[in-house]
Amino acid sequence: MKKLLQINPVIRESTSTGKIMREIGEMAISAGWESYIAYSGARDGLPPHSSKLIPVGSRPDLLGHFLATRLFDAHGLASRRATRKFLETVKEIDPDIIHIHNVHGYFLNYPELCEYLSASGKPVVWTIHDCWLYTGHCYHYSSAGCSRWQSECHDCPCKRSFPASYGLDRSRRNFRLKKSLFTSIPRLNLVVVSEWMKGELSKSFLSEVHCRCIHNGIDTSLFSPQPGGEIPGVYYLAVASIWLPEKGLPDLAKLAGMLAPGEQLVLLGKMTESQKRSLPEGVLTIERTADVQTLARLYSGATALVNPTWQDNYPTVNLESVSCGTPVVTYRTGGSVESVVPETGFVVEQGDVKGLYARLQEIRKGDREEWRSRCRAYALSHFDKSLALEEYLKLYEDVLR
Repeated sequence: MKKLLQINPVIRESTSTGKIMREIGEMAISAGWESYIAYSGARDGLPPHSSKLIPVGSRPDLLGHFLATRLFDAHGLASRRATRKFLETVKEIDPDIIHIHNVHGYFLNYPELCEYLSASGKPVVWTIHDCWLYTGHCYHYSSAGCSRWQSECHDCPCKRSFPASYGLDRSRRNFRLKKSLFTSIPRLNLVVVSEWMKGELSKSFLSEVHCRCIHNGIDTSLFSPQPGGEIPGVYYLAVASIWLPEKGLPDLAKLAGMLAPGEQLVLLGKMTESQKRSLPEGVLTIERTADVQTLARLYSGATALVNPTWQDNYPTVNLESVSCGTPVVTYRTGGSVESVVPETGFVVEQGDVKGLYARLQEIRKGDREEWRSRCRAYALSHFDKSLALEEYLKLYEDVLR
């Protein structure tokens, strides 16, 4: 029986990578594989799972890694003992494929891991969910307008962004170390979640590594058109897990000031009290919810989803909204545009708040049932998670040949 080992710091269903790992594990099991998942035991505990779980590290390990990151910009360079113990378990399991999602997450020492991967010659699939793998520090650089990663990182403008360092800036050393280690893995196969990221990768030190794009999928049976009623009247919905500045909150505040009587802006996601106070009167804010049915009803009842993101790889909120029959208006940002086509909404230039509102009005004045039908049909043929899972299984078979 073939064995699959996946690696990621979190496995919670409320996280996108956690959900993807669970679904891939279930797919592998249904195809006759054994499925193992390694994760940060200090962060996620031991939730029920169909795959066999391998917790990595303890609370002291997590704290030590956190301090090394904050003080010395040494993210991924602590947890040496925990990583060595984990690798002993890996050797016992002897997986046929190692599928890495993220190693940044205060739980693994990536030089130790790479040394094992290089020596073992195991096939490695590495899904790149953000940009950390090929930068000297940050997980995303778009909002900072930084391109140093294309040659060599130094004097990082994102030093205080995740994984934040309030002490040293070792972005140049980190960049050189990553370049040396990640390009030395002999059977490395990269997966990106958007064509935009594939283009970015071609400018990085990983440009020569085999890479393919597999868009993330969703459960279209759960995210489907639902009866309205959550919020009465005409409303435009914006959704973020956490309302970071790069998600476009200042632009949404400007948009709210343009709305006509009878229109409302609804913001779903975690935000601070000061952020709430910065919004114009009349904006409805809702704490994020893990209840899919509630979320599907919110999407379904909205006239449109507005997503003025300044930094994104392939936002799931676009897929969920379209699958519920609600079109999307988004900025021309990263991979956000890859799910927004004429059948599913509109794309406007970054910062064009008036353009956002004009497109929202165009949707409002259009045929609601026609939008719903077009969006739903597109979602079923492009966004269903089974499509992505089939691609991963095919990739596993390819790399084992």
